[in-house]
Amino acid sequence: MSATDQRVAGERAAAASAEAATAAWAATPGAGYRWTICALLFFATTINYIDRQVLGILAPTLTKELGWSEAAYGDIVSTFSFAYGVGFLVMGRLMDRIGVRKGYAFSIVAWSLAAMSHALAGSTAGFSWARGALGLGESGNFPGAIKATAEWFPKKERALATGIFNAGSNVGAIVAPIMVPWITLVWGWREAFIVTGALGFLWLAAWLIVYRSPEQHPRVSSQELAYIRSDPAEATTAVPWLSLLRHRQTWAFFLAKFLTDPIWWFYLYWLPKFLDARFGVQLGKIALPLVVIYVVADVGSVGGGWLSSNLIKRGWTVNAGRKAALLVAALLIVPTMFAPRAETLWVAVGIVSVAAAAHQWWSANLFTTASDMFPRRAVASVVGIGGFAGAMGGFLFQRLTGRILDATGNNYSIIFVMCGLAYVTALLIMHLMVPRLTPANLDGD
Repeated sequence: MSATDQRVAGERAAAASAEAATAAWAATPGAGYRWTICALLFFATTINYIDRQVLGILAPTLTKELGWSEAAYGDIVSTFSFAYGVGFLVMGRLMDRIGVRKGYAFSIVAWSLAAMSHALAGSTAGFSWARGALGLGESGNFPGAIKATAEWFPKKERALATGIFNAGSNVGAIVAPIMVPWITLVWGWREAFIVTGALGFLWLAAWLIVYRSPEQHPRVSSQELAYIRSDPAEATTAVPWLSLLRHRQTWAFFLAKFLTDPIWWFYLYWLPKFLDARFGVQLGKIALPLVVIYVVADVGSVGGGWLSSNLIKRGWTVNAGRKAALLVAALLIVPTMFAPRAETLWVAVGIVSVAAAAHQWWSANLFTTASDMFPRRAVASVVGIGGFAGAMGGFLFQRLTGRILDATGNNYSIIFVMCGLAYVTALLIMHLMVPRLTPANLDGD
């Protein structure tokens, strides 16, 4: 080999080594600007859940002050669920049509104003209207976050990224029981709604400054952009919404959300009332049990996303990795049916903590199946359809819960049995409908 050939070969080897090193750096969690975007999604989800949970924390107080029955409270929170479901359909399409930057900004302005409007309510009807407006606004969070994740992360990292931003729901659920009782005891319950609702406007400023698509962002290197776009190229033409309903993948996602989302909403809205009714835990002491539950849930969210992503990186198929993680979650939730029989507060808290963690484990992977089964151009719409399903399930379950409690004298046993069996049932149905998480063929739609 001549000196020139040796020099060229050396340059090529050095270039290949540098390219490999850059690719390894780009693939390292925490390296690259995409994780800044993930952090923004995390904080948006945190604020989303703070605003959503305020009413649940104040429920025992407001029930006594305003004279609500369990059925009346169930109707109020079900109004949120119904509006949230309708909004999911609208927001999913909005994100696909106008882009996630504008769509997310619109969503957080709407829900922040709605959250603050609770301070003006003084009747069941007033709270129902405020909850409905909050549901419409908050429905944009998850379609927007899932679409942003699909834009900024390759498939092999999406479950981890989803698990991280989805952990914001638990952080919000941790912050709210610390923040809301303190504000309420110092200033009053109306001020609790105003202060928490105003947080969204702080996030909005950061979002408008920071967010762009990866191709347009000055902070994204060419190496990171290549890594983000390392999956096979996909078509970019819009998919008609009704055409998505022709695919069994859509219905598998729909039914899984319909059966399992209501359980998480039950935890958010009814746990303070359950702990008050069963163990006498009132507003001034509710923080610690709820914080423990949602700290454990936070671990489940990130852990579930990490597990399936790690299995896939180790050579498991997407189908095997996702479903293995979903199965673990479903089995861990079964013991929650025994929570009402717990002899002490902390045994009940331990049981519910594991179930809450397993739900978030489940949720991180279930959300990611939408991007496994559909191209980026359809992801937000599919997530919107699934969100609609979960919200309608929540609408029915919250109304049913209130009526069961009124009929049984606040006996939660039947409700927790339903919670324990929902996930195993959902996974079985999903597996029968989509045995291998086969990607939907949208080319003919």
